[in-house]
Amino acid sequence: MRFTIQRDKLIAGVQDVMKAISARTVIPILTGMKIEVKQHGVTLTGSDSDISIESYIPAEDEDKVYIENIEDGSIVLQAKYFPDIVRKLPESQVDIVVDDQFNVKITSGKSEFNLNGQSADEYPLLPKLQTENSFEMPIDLLKSMIKQTVFAVSTMETRPILTGVNIKLEDQKLVFTATDSHRLAKRDIPITDSNVSIEQVVVPGKSLNELYKILNDSEETVEISVTNNQILFRTKHLNFLSRLLDGNYPETSRLIPDHSKTTIQIKTTPLLKSIERASLLAKEERNNVVKFTSNDNGLIEISSNSPEIGNVEEEVTADKIDGENLKISFSSKYMIDALKAIEYDEVVIEFTGAMRPFVIRPVENDSILQLILPVRTY
Repeated sequence: MRFTIQRDKLIAGVQDVMKAISARTVIPILTGMKIEVKQHGVTLTGSDSDISIESYIPAEDEDKVYIENIEDGSIVLQAKYFPDIVRKLPESQVDIVVDDQFNVKITSGKSEFNLNGQSADEYPLLPKLQTENSFEMPIDLLKSMIKQTVFAVSTMETRPILTGVNIKLEDQKLVFTATDSHRLAKRDIPITDSNVSIEQVVVPGKSLNELYKILNDSEETVEISVTNNQILFRTKHLNFLSRLLDGNYPETSRLIPDHSKTTIQIKTTPLLKSIERASLLAKEERNNVVKFTSNDNGLIEISSNSPEIGNVEEEVTADKIDGENLKISFSSKYMIDALKAIEYDEVVIEFTGAMRPFVIRPVENDSILQLILPVRTY
């Protein structure tokens, strides 16, 4: 096996697949990175059996040649050393040659490394997904859906199903939902060019966080395919495969109130900054509790009180307040997370009472919803 490749292309591919490689894995060969060379290009693979990533580097693309001197073959290299070597090589081209004994020679300029490789035959085959059950969507939209929901997954392993994001596609509407049972984040978008339906799958939050980092912000689309226990995200040069979580996701729609007693319309940034300041004195508390009080003159009072440390009070002007006056306490962390995820200048907050969940939505977009359970304070 042999090939000569542009170093920056190799670095980009290696960085992508490294996100799926773990030093702690049950199958020893998975601590390595698989490299498969064919005349049309090179495929790099990394996997930790939960996530598998394949990055494809074409031999040439849009009249640019990235890979030359190709002799087909495959090898598994130690992921502990290979990425650092590639990153530090002196020249813009890298030549990689493998002999019959799986000895690997990596040359760039006057620098030469010799590494021991392993046979790629021992590397587990990734499941090939049947792609009938698949649909496409723009990458930037997928990334914003992940960003607006994944932070709300549970970090507690006591209910493993809540550590993932619930994904559902029916009646040409794609819905992402995440909850840790104290808060909920939901986003939906129309998928008009597909008649596929996906009853519901739960993708680990960890997988979606890695996918978010790895997806390119270019204008491309991503193809999403689902089987009974795997989900595949495929772009032009990337296959990202994740296992799905087993179990039934709780029915969350009944948590969302269908009426409100107090509605407040307010600019996102001043409210966010005010809650961040109030939370400075709420750090000792387990929930970082902040109090939120509305009154008749269009002002909201944000306050926090820690008996040993001190207290903070601040007033924020609302654009509009309808309904009853309100006094409610909530976790400042949950509120900050929700407001940061929304990415719109103005929000509507709907309250149904001091001990009932309240809902935050952008004024201009009701397809984004954040729900938070208040905290009981006596």
